[in-house]
Amino acid sequence: MEQCYNRGCGQVFDPAINNDESCRHHPGEPFFHDAYKGWSCCNKKSVDFTEFLNIKGCTLAKHSNVKPPEPEKPVKEESPKDEVIEVRAPIQDALPRPPIDSPMSVVQPTVAQALKDAIDALKTSTGPAPSTGKEPSTSIEVGTSCKNNGCTYAFVGGSIDQGECCYHPGVPIFHEGMKFWSCCQKRTSDFAQFMAQKGCTYGQHKWVKDVSLFETFCNVKNSEPSYFPMQNQEKKVVQCRYDWHQTATNVVVAIYAKKYHYAKSLIELNPIRLHVNLVFPEQENARFDLDLELRGIVDIAKVSAHMYGTKVEITLPKLEPGSWSLLNFPRTTMPAAKSSLSPEAAKQEDSDDEDFDLDDIETVPNQGLRLSELSLQSPNKPNE
Repeated sequence: MEQCYNRGCGQVFDPAINNDESCRHHPGEPFFHDAYKGWSCCNKKSVDFTEFLNIKGCTLAKHSNVKPPEPEKPVKEESPKDEVIEVRAPIQDALPRPPIDSPMSVVQPTVAQALKDAIDALKTSTGPAPSTGKEPSTSIEVGTSCKNNGCTYAFVGGSIDQGECCYHPGVPIFHEGMKFWSCCQKRTSDFAQFMAQKGCTYGQHKWVKDVSLFETFCNVKNSEPSYFPMQNQEKKVVQCRYDWHQTATNVVVAIYAKKYHYAKSLIELNPIRLHVNLVFPEQENARFDLDLELRGIVDIAKVSAHMYGTKVEITLPKLEPGSWSLLNFPRTTMPAAKSSLSPEAAKQEDSDDEDFDLDDIETVPNQGLRLSELSLQSPNKPNE
């Protein structure tokens, strides 16, 4: 007895009684595609493997004790010897962070012509406004709303007006679709919820604007200058809104301001610190001062700045790859910055030191005593 190797048969047969109708088998190849299993010769298929094995053959022939040839395995192509294989560079270690009080470099901004024309044509007045003979009224009208940010209370003219005021001492910030106050960092994407946020600080209601503090945003148009008496007045400060965004290689900081003096304003930085000081001549040279410790390290040699009529835009190239989670580290106080030197001034100072030679010093004729002779004199003996 011999074993039949025809596909789909698998019986044992006697070669003496083997005829043309003894073996029912599949002459085709099995195929497996999209969960179906079947034979190429009769197109019978099934999703169940047991049913596939039990499909009866479609052809009658003699039994065969010869094993069918095995399918050829795909030949694995060897890569040529001169093939270049790209290898990713290893992740670099983080650069050491410079000290916060490193010397600051002054950035020379590119000033838009429209801003130059507006500031050059600006006529500022240094004296107080002419007297009109009318004193400002000290009474508060009923219904006057509290001037503190986030407070919705209105003046009613009773003792209840002396109650506690719940307000936000910071400024509103709008960044990447989120709205929040700089003082408490409660973020929301809905403007109504942002306006309804309860204050984070308690104090007294404020019914009039402070004379010594400009609490309006610079991006709100102020068509006429404001004049206030200079005696007993604090330094004037302007609060400007600023924002930032980043790309793979740069961080861009935008400060929204109008009618600032392009020549008197200052932009300086070191690898981890940014300092901006804007001067507003229409508001008696009031200033906006921004001093930040940056999250990452910037390449100060490639920093650029542009001054436009409505904003100041500073581009900070990243010195190392990666995304910044925030623009800066919050600090209550910043250390004093070292003397600011522009790149040209620093280069000139270094060149002066390099050109200095001790041989260039001229000798001075000796008209007195040598140090050795002076040391031999008695300190109590008067000079003759």
